[in-house]
Amino acid sequence: MQDKVIREAEEQMKKALEGTRHELAKIRTGKASPALLDTIKVEHYGTLMPIAQVASVNAPEPRLLVVTPWDKGAVKAISAAIRASELGLNPQDDGAVIRVPVPAPNEERRKELVKVCAKMVEEGRVHVRGNRRDANEALKKLQKDGHISEDDIKKAETQVQKLTDAHIKHLDDLLARKQAEVMEV
Repeated sequence: MQDKVIREAEEQMKKALEGTRHELAKIRTGKASPALLDTIKVEHYGTLMPIAQVASVNAPEPRLLVVTPWDKGAVKAISAAIRASELGLNPQDDGAVIRVPVPAPNEERRKELVKVCAKMVEEGRVHVRGNRRDANEALKKLQKDGHISEDDIKKAETQVQKLTDAHIKHLDDLLARKQAEVMEV
C-alpha cells in the first residue's frame, strides 16, 4: 500500500517538473524556440486555434523562427496574431512562409526574465513539496488505520523525501540552465 502512495507522489512530482519545464520554455531568451509561439491563438475560419494547429513552427537559426502555414490563406491571420501578441515580435511574410526574427533582449529585460524564471521554479518547488506533504499524510492515515507499521512508515517517508530532494534538484538545475540561457548575450 505504501508503494502505491510513493508511486503516486512520484507521478505528481514528475508532472510538477514537466509543467515547470513547459512554462520555462515559453520564456523568451535571445534564442528562437518553437515553444515561444505556443500561447498565440490564430483566428482561422472563424475559430481561435493555437498556432500549432494551423502551421508548423521551426527554428532553423538561433535567432529566427519560420512558420509554415498548412493553408496559405492563413498567412495574414498568423502574421497578425504574432504581431498582436505581447511577445514583441515583428513577423515578415512572403505570402507562403512567415519569418519571425527574434531580437536579443537588453540587459534589464534579461534580469527581469531571470526573476520570472526563478518565480516559476519556486512554484514548481511548492508543488513538489505539496506532493510530499500529501504522500506523508496518506502514509500516516494508512498507519492510523493499521495497514502499515511505524517502521514501514519511516522507510516510506525516507523514500518520499529522497524523491522530493531529487525533483527539487532537477528544478534547480533547470533554473540554472535557463538563467544561463537568458543571460547569454
